[in-house]
Amino acid sequence: MSSTKQTLPPPAPKLTGIAYIPRWIGGVGCYLMFGLGGLLSSLTVLPLLRFWPGTYTVKVARVQRFVSWMFRGFVAMLTFAGVIKVSQAQIKRLNNVTGTIIVANHPTLVDVVVLISLMPNVGCVVKQTLWRNPFIRGVLSCAGYIPNRGATLLLDDCAEVLSRGTNVIIFPEGTRTVVRSIINPFARGAANIALRTCSDILPVILRTDVAGLTKQQPWYEIPRQTINMSVEVGDIFSYQAYQQLDGGDAKRARQMTRELEQFYKTQLVHPIPF
Repeated sequence: MSSTKQTLPPPAPKLTGIAYIPRWIGGVGCYLMFGLGGLLSSLTVLPLLRFWPGTYTVKVARVQRFVSWMFRGFVAMLTFAGVIKVSQAQIKRLNNVTGTIIVANHPTLVDVVVLISLMPNVGCVVKQTLWRNPFIRGVLSCAGYIPNRGATLLLDDCAEVLSRGTNVIIFPEGTRTVVRSIINPFARGAANIALRTCSDILPVILRTDVAGLTKQQPWYEIPRQTINMSVEVGDIFSYQAYQQLDGGDAKRARQMTRELEQFYKTQLVHPIPF
């Protein structure tokens, strides 16, 4: 398995003192505008898109395209504020996949936003607690995203979404990468879903040059250095290759997960500097 490794630009200078204040105001302002935009769109645009004539599949796809556009705007705001700068040279590969599980490492708070901004045909598995968030609950529901509500129901929901040709984003680490680690240990959920729904896995590498927006930092701790992030796409992990292995689904899922985890360790090599 391989990927086309991109070269990140030199790390940005670290802002200190008064120079950091505009960055902090801009970053926090982006989050506030994102939350307000999610709430307003849940009350206005998204209901219109969802109830516009068409089949259920067409309606969900329509909302997902709008959410992708909205997230693209949020990433543009973060870029303007100097919080993050995203580079990607393989957008066509992400745009052309259907019914595929998109697996990615998870270095920052905005990883899922970045990925959805690049893919108009994608859903994701969302923590159950986020469905109680009034700012984004409407977005999650209208876009057909999947609540993480237990293994059996999650598998059924993913099977339904993938069968419609929609891609599904899963972070095998489960949470953001711990600072000074390359990746967190992978859970077997993505491999189990791939094998039981007969879906391929497409690995995406999110490569960053500095630590920021990590699990150890609150959302309002805006990074003092711009986070340069490259989005790189690896080769497909075919479910068929693993179905041919001896043993049951559990053994095959363990093998697939081990190889996925090793792929990311090989690609990323070093922990994010802190």
